[in-house]
Amino acid sequence: MDWIDTHCHLDAHEFGGLAHTVRELAATQGVAKCVLPAVEPGNFDAVRTLAHAFGDGYCLGIHPLYVAQASEQALAQLADALALHHGDPHLVAVGEIGLDYFVSELRQPPLRERQMHFFVEQLKLARLHDLPVVLHSRRAVDAVQLALRTTVGRTGPWHGIAHAFNGSLQQANGLIGLGLKLGFGGALTYPRALQLRRLASELPLSALVLETDAPDMAPQWLYVNAEQRAAGLVQSPNSPVELPRIGAELAELRGISVADLAQATCQNALDALPRLSRLPAAS
Repeated sequence: MDWIDTHCHLDAHEFGGLAHTVRELAATQGVAKCVLPAVEPGNFDAVRTLAHAFGDGYCLGIHPLYVAQASEQALAQLADALALHHGDPHLVAVGEIGLDYFVSELRQPPLRERQMHFFVEQLKLARLHDLPVVLHSRRAVDAVQLALRTTVGRTGPWHGIAHAFNGSLQQANGLIGLGLKLGFGGALTYPRALQLRRLASELPLSALVLETDAPDMAPQWLYVNAEQRAAGLVQSPNSPVELPRIGAELAELRGISVADLAQATCQNALDALPRLSRLPAAS
């Protein structure tokens, strides 16, 4: 049984020198492919190198949380990298890009406007290169949808993934209507996440993909609460190793077999990111 982790940051410092070990362990659990999004020009080479080593996909983009410190040349660096690597089958999308209105300073001028500028310019690059998008939309789903609807360039529906979706049913349907899949991960494993679990169980199965957002978005079984931290326990980083267990929980929520859930979400990932289906083996 194969799985695809559509969003995992294996280059993150939390993994130190253990990225290869973690990825190999995930493979033994059936995680056939991972997608490694960049967050700023400084890690473009890192995600590309790891993706080639593992036979995985990678994305190039500037994350909204990195916009404040991004240089004026960052968008030009992205444009150059997309042009240089456009023929690389491991390059599957422009991402991780989007808007973040959860962090208070990012939703205030001038960073709110700077975020939108970076987002729209990156959407234009995705259209220019006919690449899908991997989207970050924390408390900003409506603004993200508006940008998707109004960005000029190549016509036709979008392809890609709204990563870590946590919005309303109306917002979910809006993104699906634009051609996107919705990413679900460790957050759905918490019993108190009632709305998210309801959406995960009721939305069309054809709209869902799985992700870990490793090393973040820990599932319930990895979470260490404040009392435990005070007692000296340290939370382990989330990793693609956890994806099959997250998938099993989603299958239970939907009342279907784990095998059917794995097959459907893998096909959805290939539909969202078509280059994944053409990836060569690990180099």
